[in-house]
Amino acid sequence: MLLLILIGLVNCVRPKVSQPNGKRLETFQVQGTPALVAHGEYLANHVAACMDCHSQRDWTRLTGPIVPGTLGAGGQEYGKNYGLPGRVYGRNLTPAALKDWTDQELLTAITAGVTKSGKPLFPLMPYPNYHTMRQSDAAAIIAYLRTLPPLANDIPNNRIPAPVRLGMRLMPHRANLLSDSEASLGVPYGQYLTRMAGCADCHTNRTFGKLIKKSPFAGGMPVSMFGGTLRSANITPDSLTGIGRWTKADFVDRFKAYDPTHFAAPVVGDGFNTVMPWTLYAGMTEADLGAIYDYLRTVKSVRKRVVLFQPKEKSSHDSRASKSS
Repeated sequence: MLLLILIGLVNCVRPKVSQPNGKRLETFQVQGTPALVAHGEYLANHVAACMDCHSQRDWTRLTGPIVPGTLGAGGQEYGKNYGLPGRVYGRNLTPAALKDWTDQELLTAITAGVTKSGKPLFPLMPYPNYHTMRQSDAAAIIAYLRTLPPLANDIPNNRIPAPVRLGMRLMPHRANLLSDSEASLGVPYGQYLTRMAGCADCHTNRTFGKLIKKSPFAGGMPVSMFGGTLRSANITPDSLTGIGRWTKADFVDRFKAYDPTHFAAPVVGDGFNTVMPWTLYAGMTEADLGAIYDYLRTVKSVRKRVVLFQPKEKSSHDSRASKSS
């Protein structure tokens, strides 16, 4: 009986989105001016990198660039190879799927993690990072999504175990949006961009799905792909195992090396590739990349050497098969 009451209560929970003045945001409509759409395109493609998860990526090429004609249409699968309990699919963000969503419903999904029908989104969608997004940035992303070519895509339903679904209902669903003047300069601005870009989500190891708070940005999160195990890099200021010896120019240049204007992703064979969406982040301005670097210089330095790729050991059966072929 207690369980039934609890389920009933959590099913009644509705998200709250607060304006910068602290008052509940009751109505939200976006006027998609060219400037706002352009800013949203920048955020969705290069900072928040929404298109990383909500498009198809070509894993036959280095960095897995987006497959042409799939921008925003979703369908990419995330499962046990990412350490997830079940299977989660990137949803379709084009007008083909969102034409019946209001701007308010999109804002609630992005910043509070709840769909128009009241269902919680699996937190692979980094809405916890967007709880404190600037209201104008959220508006810009929504304005841009409205301009995407409408692409129909039949995406499977997520497969999430029942206990996990119940836990998702119990997660907080409240967003406190910021004004443009908040976190607009210096290290706070770099922290804001770092959170929006989800750097900690991949560059922090996890236990039972939760980030290990004692060593943020120290890397080591495993992903089982490409015939082995990838692990994210240590991006703390440690001089031996992190980026402590990197200058700001080194940091910026590392990203800009993958700018699609001059970088053509080569075909890769078996073995190492990377899930880091370099070609998307490469589109960030040098100033924004520099702000992220400035913030990362302030985080706790952790001495932790990470092996970035470990090929899967071949079994004796595989070895015999290889020799006989």
